Amino acid sequence: MDNLGNYTKKPYTKYRKNIEIVVKEAWRKRRFNSILEIDVTNARNIIKKYKDKKGFKISFTGWVIKCVAQTMSEYKEFNSYKHGNSKILIFDDVDVAIPVERSFEGKTRPMAYILRKTNEKSVIEITNEIRAVQTQKIDESTQVLGEKISKFEKFALNAPILLKKFIIWLLNDNAKLKKKHFGTTAVTAIGMKGKFPGWIIPLGGVATTLFVVGGITKKPGVVNNKIKIREYLHLTLTVDHDLIDGGPLVRFTERLVNLMESGFGLS
Repeated sequence: MDNLGNYTKKPYTKYRKNIEIVVKEAWRKRRFNSILEIDVTNARNIIKKYKDKKGFKISFTGWVIKCVAQTMSEYKEFNSYKHGNSKILIFDDVDVAIPVERSFEGKTRPMAYILRKTNEKSVIEITNEIRAVQTQKIDESTQVLGEKISKFEKFALNAPILLKKFIIWLLNDNAKLKKKHFGTTAVTAIGMKGKFPGWIIPLGGVATTLFVVGGITKKPGVVNNKIKIREYLHLTLTVDHDLIDGGPLVRFTERLVNLMESGFGLS
């Protein structure tokens, strides 16, 4: 005991337990990851010029979400869930789940929010929605941001661990409930929390398709056969191999990269 030295102790909160349950369930999926490096120089320049001219800062993460939503609306098999043992439900609405870090009474909490129908919204609308959620008033009982949660959701969030695991198991093969409670995809932006030089490989998640936005680095790139300093975004794309094969993934990735490198949605 004398070799322990000094230490501090803090509670393993119900918020962390909820994350643990979801991650454990997601880890059962057979996923593969694509590590992408995307030239976002044009997009970053447009965003900067818009701020200088209009005084409004477009959310870079919001723009990434717009590009994701457009790509998923074109390749809808990525916007799907397995339903039961013999069906796949493919959705028209791209509902993007994002984590929003909030502080309450000195404690930092990752809270979930779902941006509904992002395929129908502009970059400005997505930016305004994210900003509104970031400033939403919260209290001790708040666990999910935005829309009012139902009695069932409130019960599930506060249920004992074993019951939570059972509820997750029930949701696992019900595509309609998964869309309602988890959205159809997820985007998390690690690089927005501070300077982060690389990629993150996620353990997985509930959605068929996940995106992790890493850091941005400057390095030489070839533009019109000339070497120039460019800004490259580190992005990880994770898909459920039970539903998505390599060929569709290549076409999806190519379209996403083209949209982002052209500054889609910022004109």
